Amino acid sequence: MKFRKIAKTALILVYLVIAAGAVVRMTGSGMGCPDWPKCFGYYIPPTDASELDWQPNTAYKEGQVIILNKELRVSKQDFTTNEKYEEKNWEPYTKHDYAIFNPWHTWIEYINRLLGALAGLATLVLAFASLKYWKRQKRVTILSWLVVFGMGFQAWLGATVVYSVLEPVKITTHMLMALLIVAMLLYIIFTVNMEDKTIRYDKTTLNIAIFALSLTLVQIVLGTQVRQFVDDQIDLVGYEAKNLWLQDPSLQFYIHRSFSILVTLANILLAYRILKLNLGHFKIYWILFILIIEVFTGIAMYYLDFPFASQPLHLILASILFGVQFYLVLEALKPTKSLKTS
Repeated sequence: MKFRKIAKTALILVYLVIAAGAVVRMTGSGMGCPDWPKCFGYYIPPTDASELDWQPNTAYKEGQVIILNKELRVSKQDFTTNEKYEEKNWEPYTKHDYAIFNPWHTWIEYINRLLGALAGLATLVLAFASLKYWKRQKRVTILSWLVVFGMGFQAWLGATVVYSVLEPVKITTHMLMALLIVAMLLYIIFTVNMEDKTIRYDKTTLNIAIFALSLTLVQIVLGTQVRQFVDDQIDLVGYEAKNLWLQDPSLQFYIHRSFSILVTLANILLAYRILKLNLGHFKIYWILFILIIEVFTGIAMYYLDFPFASQPLHLILASILFGVQFYLVLEALKPTKSLKTS
């Protein structure tokens, strides 16, 4: 019981990180902290631009960052400044040339990183707790440690996203890795779940469930590409001109919109078969509920010019939909009763 609670806590924290990442993208805060793992060289980032100005007679720590002539400068060692700036004490930041400070963006990104660290700590606790399963269920222990390594890899991916100044391919990879971590945590929870549920096996239903899950994964990838197009439009027309963001949509947008019909139909077919054969997959109700809200948020973004929070909600719902679908597939793979023998 205690282990399952730890696993569920880790899962919730990972989803909170996904939600925070969605808010980061909605607010354009991805470069709020231009370095990694610190933020402008601080463990606790600055709150005012003046804190990043060079100051005379001031003590600086090694690695601390200032903005000078619209460029990032990093202190080479611990030292105290004189009355004049001395280049020998500083070196340019070479990962990229982004040197803008926005306190809101900085703290939104910082909170995102804090949640990531907290989720990482939770998965580490889970890994140590899983050692008790080593003798009877080795896969639980192995998967728990794979989640820890996955979180470490995810942190590294986050750093590459920053260093690349939000390169679209790296953002998509970062999102897919988050979903892989979700899948591993759900598998762990499913494996140690001792609840007595009567779910009947049907091969066709299993195949449809896997197909629907695959469609959702493809749709999420397409959605990240559309999101990148929107980000580019924001750079061109400004954040306030929401009515212009999708005035001339990309091809990816039309594919994403049309693909949503296929996703919906696949899940309706899945629900029809589950209910018709009384298979006991009650999570299908959650899938349909999430899917309905997901479709409405997509419609709202296009026809109502991106209402507040519609973008992060759309992404969060997609990731939750993936999680519920994945768990349903696990149940369909390992039922307690066969349809033929019931």
